[in-house]
Amino acid sequence: MNTNFTTTPLPKLIRSIALPSSVGMIFNTLFNVVDTYYGGLVSTTALAALSLSFPIFFLILSVGMGMGTGATALISSALGAGHRKNAGIYAAQAITLAFFNALLLTVLGMLLAPHLLKLLGAKDEYLGVAVAYMNIILSGTLFFLLNSTLNATLTSRGDTKTYRNFLTAGFLMNVVMDPWFMYGGLGVPAMGVGGIGFSTVIIQIFGSFYLVYRIRKQKIMEGIGWREWIPNRKYFLELFKQGFPASLNMMTVAIGIFVITYFAGKFGREAVAAYGIATRIEQLALLPTIGLNIAALTIAAQNMGAGLPRRVFESWKLNIVYGLLIITVGIVSVMLFSGFLMKIFTTDPSVIRIGKEYLSVATLFFFAYIFLNISVSTLQGIKKPLYAIFVGTYRQFLLPYPLFLLLSVHLGWGTKGIWWGIFFANWSAAIFTFYYTRRKLKTIQVAEISEPK
Repeated sequence: MNTNFTTTPLPKLIRSIALPSSVGMIFNTLFNVVDTYYGGLVSTTALAALSLSFPIFFLILSVGMGMGTGATALISSALGAGHRKNAGIYAAQAITLAFFNALLLTVLGMLLAPHLLKLLGAKDEYLGVAVAYMNIILSGTLFFLLNSTLNATLTSRGDTKTYRNFLTAGFLMNVVMDPWFMYGGLGVPAMGVGGIGFSTVIIQIFGSFYLVYRIRKQKIMEGIGWREWIPNRKYFLELFKQGFPASLNMMTVAIGIFVITYFAGKFGREAVAAYGIATRIEQLALLPTIGLNIAALTIAAQNMGAGLPRRVFESWKLNIVYGLLIITVGIVSVMLFSGFLMKIFTTDPSVIRIGKEYLSVATLFFFAYIFLNISVSTLQGIKKPLYAIFVGTYRQFLLPYPLFLLLSVHLGWGTKGIWWGIFFANWSAAIFTFYYTRRKLKTIQVAEISEPK
């Protein structure tokens, strides 16, 4: 890739990064939609088991995505400063770190998953289905983390098309492999819901080989010898300092999902299933904006590395404007078609009713996601990752837990109390984050002007 992050007009630069990323994430979510659809064909119990497993699965993904975000920021900053060799070392060390993280998470996941699922209310057949699915998913931890890191290496150079191609191919493979492994055939035994997890792991393995092939073909790691792959304390610490806060931020999202699922479970497995389906629909609406987060991170990191803070500020504003315009279409679409979309996944009237109830509130805080996500991505790009932990903890746990208790339990609002709790948590966090980010970006511009030439 020959993208020039410091001179290309921002509208063109944002489009070149964001569009492929968004398309890829659309297919990634459609991948999950396919899983949800086939789970619904089995039973409401199977569908609820998939929804129940998601917070634990997301904890694994959070490490990969967080470390990938940290690697993207460090590699991009090194490239922006003209240190190509150093960028290659960061990439090699990030891949090595992914192997260590995967080993630790696989062991911890196998030990803790059954206990966490019980805590969320799973028992008997419900628990058995969820545990079987999680054990298969955990066996692929290495490839989930590796793919996030390999993608970070490509994204830092402006290549978001390779990962888009993998996610698109993965979705198409999943459409075929989910029913094949679930029902069996052509020498494959029927695996039930476990077949959904098995399909996911195989596709991630395919993705790892494809991403490595693309990195080698583009000669991104050229000049990096075997010594650069050996764990290096200096680089590990830098990756940890930049990536761990991002991972913790993603973990707070997983904890938030865990808390929501816990409270939803108080109103039956129908509420858990409804929340699982509705969040898939919510993700579809938000997907076209995901690429803007990646663009905000990469552009901020490259331009800060090049000493151009004013361009970082302009990129932040432009990404937010684009995000608000795009999500407006998503809001209208969900408001008009929420009932129809819920019925694609289930015929259970209780699940449909609760899902529509959630989506009617969710559309009111879609704008908040734009302010939050683009601002946090920009802060990570300028190497201010710690804020993500603060805002994530606040909006995913510290405020929601007491709000859910008050609204859904003590005031008797039921599931509506959970949804409105999410509304208040997201909007309060979004407003504060917007003004905090604006102040930080203006401060670094003033500092640049004040520096002696």
